[in-house]
Amino acid sequence: MGLRFKDVSERSGSMDMMNGPLLGKLCAFALPLAVCSVLQQLFNSADAAVVGRFVSNDALAAVGSVGPVISLAVNLFVGLSIGANVDLAIHIGHNRPDKIHDSVGTSILLSLASGVFLIAVGVLLARPALEAISVPSGAIDMATDYLRIYFLGMPFMMLYNFGSAILRSKGDTMRPLFALAVACVVNLGLNLLFVQFEWEVAGVAAATVISNGVCAAIIVWFLVHEHDAFKLEFRHLRLRREPLVSIAKIGIPAGLQGVMFSISNVIIQAAINGFGEQVMAGSAASLNYECYTYYLVAGFTSAAVTFTGQNYAARKYDRCKRVYALCMALGVITSGITVAIFVGFGEFFLGIFTPDKVAISYGMTRMFIVEMFEFGTSSYEVTAGVMRGLGWSMLPAVITMVGTCFLRIAWVYLVFPQTQSYESLMVVYPISWLATGTAMIAAYFWLRRTAYAGE
Repeated sequence: MGLRFKDVSERSGSMDMMNGPLLGKLCAFALPLAVCSVLQQLFNSADAAVVGRFVSNDALAAVGSVGPVISLAVNLFVGLSIGANVDLAIHIGHNRPDKIHDSVGTSILLSLASGVFLIAVGVLLARPALEAISVPSGAIDMATDYLRIYFLGMPFMMLYNFGSAILRSKGDTMRPLFALAVACVVNLGLNLLFVQFEWEVAGVAAATVISNGVCAAIIVWFLVHEHDAFKLEFRHLRLRREPLVSIAKIGIPAGLQGVMFSISNVIIQAAINGFGEQVMAGSAASLNYECYTYYLVAGFTSAAVTFTGQNYAARKYDRCKRVYALCMALGVITSGITVAIFVGFGEFFLGIFTPDKVAISYGMTRMFIVEMFEFGTSSYEVTAGVMRGLGWSMLPAVITMVGTCFLRIAWVYLVFPQTQSYESLMVVYPISWLATGTAMIAAYFWLRRTAYAGE
């Protein structure tokens, strides 16, 4: 079989997830990853803040309203990058560097194919999608321009997501963080420059595309200069059946879960749009801070996926159980801290995006109803992450579809019309988190009796 992975990982500085204390390693893995996600969100936040401050509320509403549409389009392929992460983690646990090399080539080619497909989807369906969610006439032209330009950068975004998943599978979360930090600085600088040229919404979209290109180029450079089985060799790029099937087995259900989330959020966004531009602007501003809080949970979710995948492949079942307990506790604690900060200083944070007092008041309403309980997403996200690391991806996807997507859609069409109030629309978020989390935890404890039967 050649060089064993342990020898390779020691030379490349990768993290040993299968031996030693867990707490420090989980934090060292998850926190840089959370910062990575925050920096990705800062691309959109910078776009929103620049146009909200220097253009208009309509422009802020336009940028804020496209988020659910973007998520709906890309989440299936982001799920496939999770599949790549799990596939590689399993090969590490089994000490199969030959399989790692095949999976790296397949993942990179899959990322490029996904990005090209998403260009066509975004350019052709941008306007119909925005019309379907009732984006107001004052914002829809700008939103369409932003969305079409944004989607031109999808190959870069997919390349970064899959490339960082490859590095993350062996515990390397610092180099993806570096790539995003550079791109974030580029994005902010170009935003301010292009707004001075009066390119408005189209300018901030172009800045995001260029920045994503910088980010992808850095990740590719890292992979090309690896010195182990993770080295990217362009002449070996091809879709190999075995890793493709393995990636799809985990990634498609994970992607479908994200798609179902996005469908429900698109429907909720359509209802928000019915309240007008000021409500849209306030809601969009508050949503940014929900994302920042969620990314701490997502960081420990990704840690749960990767650590569980490696240790389960190595039959270290007690360690898998400790990974779950620690990731759940750390997800709740760290996200709870950010909840306290953002809600406690909500008006200040919302004021970064808009000076409009009415918009800020609606943003604060969303802060108190949604952001206040964002730590609750740990209950189903971390649990689902562990289940995927065990090789079970469809079950958490189904639970999420029922507990989140179907519940939210039913709420929008059955409960919300009875009051037509913004508050009654927002309350569906914490309710759906409670329902999904309860079902997910119950499913995990049922599943692990089978998964750890050979303990």
